[in-house]
Amino acid sequence: MVRTIAALFAVAAAVTFASAPHAARSTGPQYVAPAGSGALFLISGHGYGHGVGMGQWGAQGYAQQGFAYDAILDAYYPGTALGQTATTSIRVLLASGKKKLTISSKKQITVEDGDGIDHTLPAGSTTLTPALKLAVDGGPAQALVPPLTFSPTGGSKLTLGRTYRGKILVDVPNGKLRAINVLGLQQYLYGVVTAEMPSSWLPAALEAQAVAARSYALASTRAGAPYDVSAAGQAYLGISAETPAGKQAVDATAGQVLLYGGDVALTLFSSSTGGRTQSATDAFGPPGRPYLVSVSDPYDAISPYHDWGPVPVTGQMLGSAVGVVGRITDATVKRNASRRVKTLKVTSVSRGTQLTASVGGVTAAAALGLRSTWFSVGVLSLQPPSPNPAVALGTRVGLSGVVRGVKGVVVQRSTSGTPWTQFRSISTAGAFHFSVKPQVTTLYRLATQSDAAAPVRIRVKAATVK
Repeated sequence: MVRTIAALFAVAAAVTFASAPHAARSTGPQYVAPAGSGALFLISGHGYGHGVGMGQWGAQGYAQQGFAYDAILDAYYPGTALGQTATTSIRVLLASGKKKLTISSKKQITVEDGDGIDHTLPAGSTTLTPALKLAVDGGPAQALVPPLTFSPTGGSKLTLGRTYRGKILVDVPNGKLRAINVLGLQQYLYGVVTAEMPSSWLPAALEAQAVAARSYALASTRAGAPYDVSAAGQAYLGISAETPAGKQAVDATAGQVLLYGGDVALTLFSSSTGGRTQSATDAFGPPGRPYLVSVSDPYDAISPYHDWGPVPVTGQMLGSAVGVVGRITDATVKRNASRRVKTLKVTSVSRGTQLTASVGGVTAAAALGLRSTWFSVGVLSLQPPSPNPAVALGTRVGLSGVVRGVKGVVVQRSTSGTPWTQFRSISTAGAFHFSVKPQVTTLYRLATQSDAAAPVRIRVKAATVK
């Protein structure tokens, strides 16, 4: 969860830690849309991430209220039950499709080739290519039969970008290098829990995260696949992410998973739900999961992302982000049963013709760099006459537009670079129309105390001297 607008309003794609919430704005417009950028849309929302399953901020909130980890999990995954897994190891994809990989260790490395023959590799760094030529056993470089399994010795660890516990298996599918970390399930979770959640959070929240992460990993495995999970699925950062608090949470819940109907539950989670989780069906389509339904998340209020915005987005930005042509004049949302935006309907005018286009909520949120699909769109849309030629002095000109979801909207005007002054207020929501009778070329714009839309220019012909 970006390209044009994210440069102005960047958000992290991760579902974990977050920066401070938007600071309160001072009086006077803090955002003034540039001339020619069209209508202004003020987007406000709730939560961070897809909102399905456990909300991490809400879990911390539950913990602050004295709830134990099993009660926290029950609140987010109704109908599930704690159980025990017999799985003790896991294979984690670290890299694929690479032309080079560098593996290192502070001590000698044992390398088992595809024929089951063990070799020794000296301490230090070794760069691998698809040819798998290694200077093993104290001799010159030789090509080894894949796959190669690298194992540390003497209590050391292997490094492949990051430092990892366990072994690293390197293969060459389709002529490119692939690296898989093979290690104990508990050790894997050491590198996940406090990569996903701050180690300073309460033990109950960390323990809920440990069970959710363990369950998610096991439920995500695919039979017959060369690896079980990807390091990019839920955050796995190896030893660098390990903390005493995270390891304690993993050990305290050793082997525990959530079950539904005898199977390990796919325990999705995200940073902040905004106060209500989203069902899997609403987020990803049917058939969904019986335990991934929309439920209240009452303690998410501690999240800095519980409420966010408004994020100002010009019509030009919106059209560019979602691929809508013409001058954007309006935008409305249609929600799903979990209150998230299912579709964003955008209205535009192109060559005198009014057009409408609908964009999926997920697509719109990603394109605009929004924190979630639970958002609302405020509209400040003042449209010039069409056509808009220069008019004679004293000519009455009609202006129209739309104001929706924004309070305290006024029409301001300015002439010849003079300060903006209030011309009139817009007291009702929806479409509006009024007329002006400028004596000189005048700019008009819609504004609030915090934001101002791009101006509309009404040109007045200079009086003819006889």
